[in-house]
Amino acid sequence: MVKTIKYSQSLQQRAKEVIPLGVHSNFRYWGEGITPYVEKAKGSYLWDVDGNKYIDYRLAFGPVILGHAYEPVDAFVQNEMINGLLFAMTSELEIQVAEKIISLCPAVEMVRFACSGTEATMHALRLARAYTGREIIVKFEGMYHGFQDYTLFSTYAPVETYGNRNNPIPIPASSGIPKALHNLIITLSFNDFEVLEKTFDRMGYQIAAVIAEPCMGNCGCIEPEKGFLELIQEKCKKYGALFILDEVKTGFRIARGGAQEYYHLDPDLATYAKALGNGYPIAAIGGKKEIMNIIGHGVAQGGTYNNNKCGVAAAYATLDTLQTQPIMETIERRGNYLMKGIKQIFDDANIPAHMSGYPAMFSFSIGEKKPTNQREWNKNDRKLYLEIIEACIEQGVMPDPDPREPWFLCYSHSDEDMDETLNIFADVVKNVKNKAK
Repeated sequence: MVKTIKYSQSLQQRAKEVIPLGVHSNFRYWGEGITPYVEKAKGSYLWDVDGNKYIDYRLAFGPVILGHAYEPVDAFVQNEMINGLLFAMTSELEIQVAEKIISLCPAVEMVRFACSGTEATMHALRLARAYTGREIIVKFEGMYHGFQDYTLFSTYAPVETYGNRNNPIPIPASSGIPKALHNLIITLSFNDFEVLEKTFDRMGYQIAAVIAEPCMGNCGCIEPEKGFLELIQEKCKKYGALFILDEVKTGFRIARGGAQEYYHLDPDLATYAKALGNGYPIAAIGGKKEIMNIIGHGVAQGGTYNNNKCGVAAAYATLDTLQTQPIMETIERRGNYLMKGIKQIFDDANIPAHMSGYPAMFSFSIGEKKPTNQREWNKNDRKLYLEIIEACIEQGVMPDPDPREPWFLCYSHSDEDMDETLNIFADVVKNVKNKAK
């Protein structure tokens, strides 16, 4: 049971003097006096600076696929670091990592590295515009593709501002995004077959690319309805637009080959980060040779830290582990057990709830109807969700308090972690329900 966060509170006050909000990413800010500060993490556990221990289901927003401080990966990275960290030259290890990505991801024929998911999606968009000679990008409401300006629209805004589903209004998620970009983005509702078809019928030959996560990774892990991703792929091919599959969250997590393998997709480009390096800074853009080969021929893509040895070595060791050990199978078994257990707890409490996502990355929504897009998700009981999650955190089980963020599992989560989580979750749901009476 969590008893105090006094040191976290003192660190927050100190941090706010030198860091906006006292954190280096807005997502790490939970609020005044309640934002935790971390001391260490190991395996499936995290300890805050007050010594409170948590079963970690945030996993750094998803990168940790094997476990915190996973010794085989760390040992490989440390051994590689001895020979230097960064070079203005290319190493053989980079080639080997690219070969591993290509061997795992069915649609990827060539690879370029980056440092973050934001950089990967930004470069993929530039590549798509350069290849097609067009400028308009289509994205879906509630999907997040990093903090670059081009797609930071209709991501976190109240859905009431989005307008009619037949003619949505792109809403920038931040001040400082140039107004000129509003004319280069089309936002649509996910899983809306009819409006997607109409949009391509009307604008198809002006669209450079559709960028989409395979599921709504920042909106309750809402899954694609059968045939929707395939429809995107079909329409892009028909009108000469590119299909960019944003696998920053799903890549090397929901399957070894990510959503491409899981859904049998053939996107033109794909973006990766997070689980690629088990927490080390590494990202990648992959795609068809015909498209990727225009890089360096009038198309710019680069970065000083793109081949940082820590990230590249971590990617090699992580991918090698995924290829040679039953990582996915173990996570799938435990994740299914946890998902079924949570659903049963809600059923026993007569609380209407719907599970969504995958064993390695899932969420649940509380309400009568399972949502298929952000507009529907917005109607669910997010207040009750937050009450449950806050109580879980108090008891030492830490999913993200933001209901948009999925629960993440890693290989280091144990069967005992699953049982402890379900026992705590059952008590929390019972107490929250009794409190509401």
